[in-house]
Amino acid sequence: MTLVLEKIESERGSILLVDDDENFIALMSEFLSVQGFRIASATSGKRAIQLLDRIKPDLIISDIMMPEMDGYIFAQTVRQVPDINWVPIILLSAKDQSYDRVRGLSAGANVYMVKPFDLDELVAQIESALRSSYLMQQPRSQRTESRIRVPEGIRLTPTELLVAQLVAQGLSNIDISQRLSTSKRTIESHISHMLKKTSLNNRTELSRWIIENNME
Repeated sequence: MTLVLEKIESERGSILLVDDDENFIALMSEFLSVQGFRIASATSGKRAIQLLDRIKPDLIISDIMMPEMDGYIFAQTVRQVPDINWVPIILLSAKDQSYDRVRGLSAGANVYMVKPFDLDELVAQIESALRSSYLMQQPRSQRTESRIRVPEGIRLTPTELLVAQLVAQGLSNIDISQRLSTSKRTIESHISHMLKKTSLNNRTELSRWIIENNME
């Protein structure tokens, strides 16, 4: 797998792994290091918060079920700290019920992934979350460079705009369907229709268009 994100290519990117399973941390650290990321780790949410006093990662991947401070509270805590509240968070859990997904996203996660997960999907989610975060941090005056273009007069419906905004936040189709209480197929249909309407090629270009035009 090759990461195509410019931010990763120039700065290699940094990820904080938070999980009380040291074997999982070891395996994920090795895998993500091969992808070109710098890795830091903590074995609980509480220790991760302490570590965040010293480091500012580009992205956080955290398990939910942990001692001292679980992933829900950890995500909520991160979102309350001004210096790091912008950092994308991917929550991992073996729980796949709608309630669990909604709770994770409501706690501040950008993405909720169910274990076991596909590593290619994880990398895709990381790329999407980092890309959105990177663009969001750019001054609005600089967002005109290499802008995504769509045909003139294109307008999204309120529902399409909401779905596109969630795509720009790095949410997967499943996460969006859970957030909007609809089916994954419905979300896929909305995105497919928007891509045809805008003549864009993929979710990444749709996300960039939303962000670059201040529709987020």
